[in-house]
Amino acid sequence: MSILQSSFFGKRIKNPVILASGIMGMTKGSLERVCDEGAGAVIAKSLTLEPRKGHAGPNIVEVEGGMLNAMGYPNPGIEEGLKEFGNWNRLDEALIISIVGKSPKEFEQLSQKVEERKKILGASAIEAVISCPHTPGFGTMAGQGTPDSIREITTAIKDNCTLPLIIKLSPSIPGEGKAAKAAEDAGADAVNMGNSLGPGMKIDLNRKVPVLGFGVGGLTGPAVKPIIVRSVFDIYDSVDIPIIATGGISTGEDAIEMMMAGASFVSVGTAAYFRGPPVFGQIANEMKEWMKKNKYSKPGQLTGLAHDEWKKCKSDLV
Repeated sequence: MSILQSSFFGKRIKNPVILASGIMGMTKGSLERVCDEGAGAVIAKSLTLEPRKGHAGPNIVEVEGGMLNAMGYPNPGIEEGLKEFGNWNRLDEALIISIVGKSPKEFEQLSQKVEERKKILGASAIEAVISCPHTPGFGTMAGQGTPDSIREITTAIKDNCTLPLIIKLSPSIPGEGKAAKAAEDAGADAVNMGNSLGPGMKIDLNRKVPVLGFGVGGLTGPAVKPIIVRSVFDIYDSVDIPIIATGGISTGEDAIEMMMAGASFVSVGTAAYFRGPPVFGQIANEMKEWMKKNKYSKPGQLTGLAHDEWKKCKSDLV
């Protein structure tokens, strides 16, 4: 048994490294490839009620320390999406279905669709994204990051779907601990701290206009990692449910830092662009080597370690 083996809502997965939604997740085949490359779980491309073309391109541009993206949730809609991702039967890797809506009512309808197909999907959890910073009508642009909105959306989903629920929070809105607590109080089974930060902008000096077709986009990559580490650290003291950390994780040491801050799982996206699809296995192997070197036998031993040490440091200063 690998020292990285983890329990994900009752399913044994080979490691705590997860593919983030929106990266290499448009088809079941691409999700399976990511598993073959080493991921322990995958989050499918976010699905809306109706098909969406997304924002006009260009959709991605490299910037200092990462990239800006403004996809706008291109997807085939919930009906076709669930057909594409159905019949998941991987033994050591979990599938997470991602949904995104403009209102609690839409989240209710989306979760009903997932519940209707739960048996043939084979999914281990459902994730509700309320944190996109660059798509009008969704996420932070729709005011979905407030504790009241989080409670309303979480309740709407939990009342209609029996799969474990992950609420994906934004690092762009202050009060991450209160947001996570609102999700937990409303019945969420885990929170995912991390989406792109922003929005931000890059201007083409020759054309004298923003590079992205939508004008602005969310910042991802190594530049956002310190913000996510701090956000996860704050959330850990606020909730008892598991935390998934998403943002800026490119190496095994990045992943371990997130876990010491309080994460039980880590989600990887932009690193697949910079290091290629094998990054999932590379991160897992780097974690394994670090754990062996430092005499840890399972990932759970790392979760929240920085909190105990930080408390000792502060007590020594008093």
